[in-house]
Order: sequence, then C-alpha cells, then structure tokens
Amino acid sequence: MSSQVNTGLATLSDQLILATVLLYLAAMIGYALELAFGRVRTVAAAKRQPVAVGASSADVLPSADVLPETPREPEPEAWAVRAGGIAVVLTWIAWAGNLAGILTRGIAVDRWPWANMYEFVVAICFAAVTAFLVLMTRQPIRFLGAFVTVTAALGLGFAVLFLHVQAGPVMPALHSYWIAIHVTAAIVASGLFILAGVCAVLYLIRNDDRASVLPSRKDLERITHRAIVISFPIWTFAVIAGAMWADRAWGRYWGWDPKEVWAFITWVAYAAYLHARATAGWRGKAAIIVSLVAFACLLFNLIGVNIFFSGLHSYADVPS
Repeated sequence: MSSQVNTGLATLSDQLILATVLLYLAAMIGYALELAFGRVRTVAAAKRQPVAVGASSADVLPSADVLPETPREPEPEAWAVRAGGIAVVLTWIAWAGNLAGILTRGIAVDRWPWANMYEFVVAICFAAVTAFLVLMTRQPIRFLGAFVTVTAALGLGFAVLFLHVQAGPVMPALHSYWIAIHVTAAIVASGLFILAGVCAVLYLIRNDDRASVLPSRKDLERITHRAIVISFPIWTFAVIAGAMWADRAWGRYWGWDPKEVWAFITWVAYAAYLHARATAGWRGKAAIIVSLVAFACLLFNLIGVNIFFSGLHSYADVPS
C-alpha cells in the first residue's frame, strides 16, 4: 500500500460527510412531520373484562371505555405523507453520500477506510442506515426513519467534531486482509444493534394505554428481537475473526486486552437476552431492559474503550 495521500479526495470525503449530516437532518424533519401529522393515532386494544357466571348478554356488551382499538382521526394529512416520501428519497441520497465519503477516504489513503475511530463511526452510521433501508423494503418500519436518521446525524456529527483525524497511513498491524473481515463484520453487526437499540428505547417511551402515532409495544419488541437475531451471529463471527487476527498479529488468541474483554462482554449480554427470551420466556419490558444493557455494553466497547483505556487496540487515533 502506498503511504501517499490524495489530499483532494480526502478533502472531498470530509465534505461529503458534512453534506450527509445535513441530508440526514433534512430527512429526519420529513419523517418527523409524517410521524406527527401523517399517521393515524390509535389506542391500545381493550382488555377483556371478566364476566360472572350466568350474566346476561347485556352484561357482556363493551362499555364506552373498553372499545376495541379504533382510529381517532379519519385519515392522515396528505401533505405529511408526502413529506415522509420525500424523507425516504433524502435518506437514500444521504446514504449514497455516506457511502461516497467512505469510498473516497479509502481511495485517498489506498487502504480499508475504517482503521481509526473517525472512520469506524462513519462506517457504523452507514451500516445502521443501510439496515433501516433494507428492512424498510420488507417490513413497514418507516416510522423509525426520524429516529434512525437523527441517530446517524448525531453519530456523524460527533465523529466530525471530536474524532476527526486527517487521512493518512496506519500502523503496520492494520495492513492485513483481516481488517476487511473482522472490522467489516463488527460494523455490520453494530449497525443492526443500533437499529434494535432505537426500537428498544421507543418501546420504553411508548405507552399502550394512550393514543400514539407509534406502533404497539408488541410490534416494537418484535422488530428489536429480529434485528438482534440477525446481528448476533455476525457479531459472534467478528469476535472469532478478531481472535484469529490476534493470533496472526501477536501470537495469541486472547490477551485480556480491554477491547477484547468488552467485545466478549457485549457478546455475553446479547446472548443473555436471546437465552432469556428463548428459554425463560422473557417478554416485554424485562427483555427490552436486558437488550438495552447489551446495547450500552456495545456503545462502551465501540467508543468508551478507545477513549478511557489503553491497550493493543489503542491505535484508534482519537484526538486528545
């Protein structure tokens, strides 16, 4: 790999990421307008009331306060629905800008463009939006758009303001094909985990006893579970690939490095969520809280370890 940097492409990459932040924010506004004015507010389905033995048919008729779930508004605002459609287009444009920023950075330095914290966070934001767009083609999850795009915009903004480093060569340990295997798997899994984390937070915000433009808690939990089921084996592969890379680079599979430890803690936390849900039958708030604990471990592993700890993975180039 060449040690020279194409400064023109590197500058273009930085500009593309800034433009992507603005586009994600614009898309977020469109999704928010649709969420607020373009979706029918619904209330939770009424719980069945117990009926005494021998009660007449009149006694089992639903009362006014236990009616089944019905819309409170006749139909959504047409202009708000159009705003949501525009937001989808803006998201795809922003996604393309995010991808172009990653590619131009990689071409500028002639290496895989996720060798430091700035590049890694940019790639994770791209992965999260990619997961949302792909799943949106198969599931009715457009309501997540406002939350996913604002998360991506905040993540990119944080990377630009606090993690940005000039494009350049990396240490010899990162000149390996394993970075394409191990780090790519970690990025893909992290993007899906972020999508699951967003749904889990919305689950806690959602109150099924009140009218809301959000889906029911049951639907939010279902999306959370599916995203974790998909991402967990990918994260497992990333951990195994990291151990194999460590053996090639440092002559051992495990060395109690902080990054290795927290990657494994994250794996255990998500495994605990899946185990509790599959074997103990955990559902609802308890399962969601476990998933959020796992999500917190993931965020600390991705960001906190590189900032607060030193170790063999301390080549992330976090600006001081």
